Amino acid sequence: MDFSSKKDKKIGIIGLGAYLPEKVLTNKDLEKMVDTTDEWITTRTGIEERRIADKNTPTSELAKEAALSALKNAGIVAQDIELLIVATITPDMTFPSTACLVQNKIGAKKAACFDISAACAGYIYGMAIASSFIKAGLYKNALVIGAEKLSAITDWSDRNTCVLFGDGAGACVLSEVENDGILSFSLGADGGQSDLLKMPGGGTLNPATHQTVDEKLHFLKMKGNEVFKSAVKAMADAANDAVKQVKLGCKDISCVIPHQANQRIISAVAKKLGLDEQKIFMNIKKYGNMSSASTAVALYEAANEKRIKKGDIVVLDAFGSGFVWAACVIKWNL
Repeated sequence: MDFSSKKDKKIGIIGLGAYLPEKVLTNKDLEKMVDTTDEWITTRTGIEERRIADKNTPTSELAKEAALSALKNAGIVAQDIELLIVATITPDMTFPSTACLVQNKIGAKKAACFDISAACAGYIYGMAIASSFIKAGLYKNALVIGAEKLSAITDWSDRNTCVLFGDGAGACVLSEVENDGILSFSLGADGGQSDLLKMPGGGTLNPATHQTVDEKLHFLKMKGNEVFKSAVKAMADAANDAVKQVKLGCKDISCVIPHQANQRIISAVAKKLGLDEQKIFMNIKKYGNMSSASTAVALYEAANEKRIKKGDIVVLDAFGSGFVWAACVIKWNL
C-alpha cells in the first residue's frame, strides 16, 4: 500500500501517547513463582521486567490513559476525533467493543468506533485502516490505540510463557499533514499457522465451561520454536516490501521500531535486513511482550528519547498470532 504516490493528501502522526501500569514484575519475582531464573529469562528473551495492571483495571482503562496522553501531545481534544480504533486481543469483554468504552471514557462523542484483532501487528493494522479512511476523505482526525492486559490471559504456572508478557497501552493521533508522514504499508497473513499461538477458550469453538476452565483453555498457548522461525522471516520480508514500495533500501532507514517479542528475534531480523543493531529501538527489557501495545509504546519512547527526528525514515515492523505481519514506513514529520 504505497501512500507516497498519491498527490492529494499526506497522512502523518500528529501526537503520540503511552501508559504503563505502576506495578513492576521482575525476573527475580518470577523465580519465586515458577521454576526459572533471571539468567535463563534474560539470556533467552532479553526481558528483565514487565508491567502488570491491577486486577480491577481493564484494558479500556489502559487505553484511555494512552489516548489522553496522545491527545495532549497532538494539541487537540477528544471531540476532534472522528474515528477511534482499538487494537487488542484482550478486550474488556467480547462486546461491546473496547473502542466504544474508551470513547465514552474520554468524551470522543463524534467518533466512529471499533476494535480490531490482529494481535501483535494490531497497532500497525489500525494505522493502515485509519490512514486509508483519512486519505479517502471520510474523517479528519483518527485515534489509534494498541492496548493489552496480557496478564489476564497468562498462565502464571507455565514457565515457558509467563516470563514473556506484560501490560500496557500506546496511542497515536493521525491526521493530514503538509509534508512527509506515512509513505507505505505492508500487511499480510498466513492462517495456516494459526495453531502456533492462540487462546483456545472463550469463543464459539470452546465456549466457557467448567471443563474449558479446568483445562486452562482460557490462557494463551504458544509453540515457541515455530513462532521464532516464522517471525524472523515475516518481519524481515514485510520491512523490505514496505521500503521497496517507495523506492528506498534498508540503507536509507534511520530507525526500526520492531514488535518487542524477543530480543533474539529482533537481532535476527536486524541481521536479515543488514542493519546495525544501533538502528533498532528496543525497550523489551523493561516491558516484555505487550502484543499490540509493544510497537505503540516503543514508538512513543523512541520519539521522546530523540532517537528519531524530523526527516528520518522510520520503519514500524511487527508479527503476531494469526499469523499476521505488518510494516509501515514513515518519513518522520514531528
